[in-house]
Amino acid sequence: MHVNSLVAVGWLASAAAAVAVNPLPAPRSITWGSSGPISVNDAVFVNLPENNSVLAQGWQRAWSKVVELQWVPKATEAPIATYEPFPTGTASKSKRDSGIRSVSVKVSDLGADLQEDVDESYTLDVKEGSSTIEISAETVWGALHAFTTLQQIVISNGNGLIIEQPVHIEDAPIYAWRGIMIDTGRNFISVPKIKEQIDGLALSKLNVLHWHLDDSQSWPIQMDSFPEMTKDAFSAAEQFSHDDIIEIVEYARLRGVRVLPEVDMPGHSASGWQQVDPSIVACGHSWWSNDDYAVHTAVEPNPGQLDILNNKTYPIVEKVYNELSSLFRDNYFHVGGDELQPNCYNFSSNVMNWLRADPSRTFNDVTQYWVDHAFPIFKKVENRKLVVWEDVIINDPHAPNVSTEGLLVQSWNNGIANIAKLATLGYDVLVSSSDFMYLDCGYGGFVSNDPRYDVQSNPDLASGLVNFNYGGNGGSWCAPYKTWQRIYDYDFTTNLTDAQAKHIKGAIAPLWSEQVDDSCVSTKLWPRAAALAELVWSGNKDPKTGLKRTTDLTQRILNFREYLLANGVQASPLMSKYCLSHPHACDLYYNQTAVV
Repeated sequence: MHVNSLVAVGWLASAAAAVAVNPLPAPRSITWGSSGPISVNDAVFVNLPENNSVLAQGWQRAWSKVVELQWVPKATEAPIATYEPFPTGTASKSKRDSGIRSVSVKVSDLGADLQEDVDESYTLDVKEGSSTIEISAETVWGALHAFTTLQQIVISNGNGLIIEQPVHIEDAPIYAWRGIMIDTGRNFISVPKIKEQIDGLALSKLNVLHWHLDDSQSWPIQMDSFPEMTKDAFSAAEQFSHDDIIEIVEYARLRGVRVLPEVDMPGHSASGWQQVDPSIVACGHSWWSNDDYAVHTAVEPNPGQLDILNNKTYPIVEKVYNELSSLFRDNYFHVGGDELQPNCYNFSSNVMNWLRADPSRTFNDVTQYWVDHAFPIFKKVENRKLVVWEDVIINDPHAPNVSTEGLLVQSWNNGIANIAKLATLGYDVLVSSSDFMYLDCGYGGFVSNDPRYDVQSNPDLASGLVNFNYGGNGGSWCAPYKTWQRIYDYDFTTNLTDAQAKHIKGAIAPLWSEQVDDSCVSTKLWPRAAALAELVWSGNKDPKTGLKRTTDLTQRILNFREYLLANGVQASPLMSKYCLSHPHACDLYYNQTAVV
């Protein structure tokens, strides 16, 4: 027999195992029995703790979807009767008995709030001979995760619902912070589309929506304190009312998702602020100067930064911050701090006079002035902790003295090097490395009038543009495009000491919106964000072999993409559908341990 024939037979022989019911993210521990699947009654009786609306609504959502979808894993085009859906390959042993008739849910702490480090563990049991699915969790938030797992392991055989018996799952996340970031400042994203992303987060056990509310380009939040700020919204229809924000926060909470708001300050701050008082915004009417980077005032249009040395700045910041704080439930608030551009302050007499008054002062001191005057305002809110971009701590310029207490630092540059540096300094770290996790990368540059594109051949070494197009980033500073494999294979604790690694609190994949709005936000996030979901929930390595399980994830994420679609989340295809229905036929290497 020829080798190619052997390969084909191998694919067919392994198909049953590869397309088995295989929830994403992979549980930390899952043990399947071999007794064969049993039927599950559509109208199961559920025994929930009394008077808990989060649990009641969560169960109703989950089970109604199970019954409505009658889900069949989509990794095959064949009828379910012709292949084995469960890892034990026991469909032929399917039992015809009374089946599962009830679900028991036990929660130890019904009052635990949805905040950082809340216990999200759960166990799920289908014991042999039992007619009850047993779920236990420390908190309601862990129970919600158990429900989403159940959604993926109860499937249809074409005649009704079935589940393998027995099955035992013990599950909990590795990291407390697991999420995505959306940006409603560069382009507007509507409330329904934000809710769609929350649905995707909940289904994949991600638990944080980092909401970058505004940026230099627009201020979309209606304000009671300063109604004039929304003069810098893109339109009257592209604004968030207080009720919109409260609705989104509650929608997320009911699904076990925290909403982390961000107002980026003092950089990226023109729109909105300038409507309150133009004097508190420096360089707002300058040219941003990408064509002469030595004198640039912003990394992208439009320029504008809060004037750190203007005493009028801080009372306005305080009112805006306090009003927005009242709308969000999380103990953390993200106060930005990235990409402060010293050239912008050439347009501020306050800053320049302050620097001239003492020749030893630098822009590090200007940044420190912001920390010393703004952070006490932010921390006046009860139980308030802050998230900042790493620039405040280690960029040029940066503040030389920033307390580690109650502070989480989001790292976006230089991968593991910056993570290690921050951890060594004693800061808790939230990983968002642009080289691995920026979901907006690789689509080319968004600025117009760009002569680098006016080349009538593929740029190469001779043209001097090797770092621009096919040999480099194609005009996108953070290219190439971050594939799901790039995200999943990122070992962001590599070479960290145990002490350093303890400072890593999780990861968030940002999607900046210069080229994103309602039309594409879902397809740019999903299903790539699901690769991050598994990375930070149970890791990218097989617990038995220690090898990366990227190849194993392939069918899991392809199937999960179809599941997202079935649940109304518009996830983009990762491969040809041929790869979905022919497991591992699209692997680059026949050796499935090629990724180690």
